[in-house]
Amino acid sequence: MAAVNVIVDKLVCFWGNPNPRRVFPWMFLLISITGSLLKELQLVPETYFSSSRNILNLYFVKVSWGWTLLLLSPFLLLSNASFSRDVSFLTRRLLALPIATAVWYVFTESFFYIEDVTGSCFQTNSMDDLKIEFTSKTMCRRAGFHWLGYDISGHSFILTYSALFIMEETAPMAYLKNANFSALPRLVLNLLYVALNCLVFLWLWMFTCTSVYFHNPFDKLLGTLCGLLEESKRVAEGRTLT
Repeated sequence: MAAVNVIVDKLVCFWGNPNPRRVFPWMFLLISITGSLLKELQLVPETYFSSSRNILNLYFVKVSWGWTLLLLSPFLLLSNASFSRDVSFLTRRLLALPIATAVWYVFTESFFYIEDVTGSCFQTNSMDDLKIEFTSKTMCRRAGFHWLGYDISGHSFILTYSALFIMEETAPMAYLKNANFSALPRLVLNLLYVALNCLVFLWLWMFTCTSVYFHNPFDKLLGTLCGLLEESKRVAEGRTLT
């Protein structure tokens, strides 16, 4: 318990400093640009993370929004209950999750749609032997061929969006240190806060891997900008509690 409290104090102190909070969004843009440059110049050696089959990509990134909701939902419920036990207040605060989920769904489905309508089916990735009989990505891939379209990086979007969303929604932890919690809820809240911070830095690491190993530069930059702009819009509209 004491060790968890120390970790929480250090994390609260870190995020309570305006500089990390101000710089953190810009890190994604910098990493996307720098990583893309390194990839194009082929300066980064192949590693375990250069394979899309790595365990973090398969079991975390591909269901990243699920992990975000799994940890953030109980955190928001506990943290906001400390401010008010009014049902309407808690409902309004928890609405941040379905709203953010709707945003995630609209963006990712839009990316899939853009790739579908701008692509064509080829026998190889070298764009050899156009298969005009396959008019959708699903049909093309089921036939064992390659669909090549405008593939905006969904990974760049969701990892940026998830990390910033968590950062903003956990900001009230600075006010919760002195809140009146019994021992068990306090421990649960602290553990959730630590886990959410671990998730933020995991998303940042996997975003870096995406930047240096996958997609082309413009696809990654556009995905990153979508995540940054949507989260900035959300914060500007005042849907977070700080």
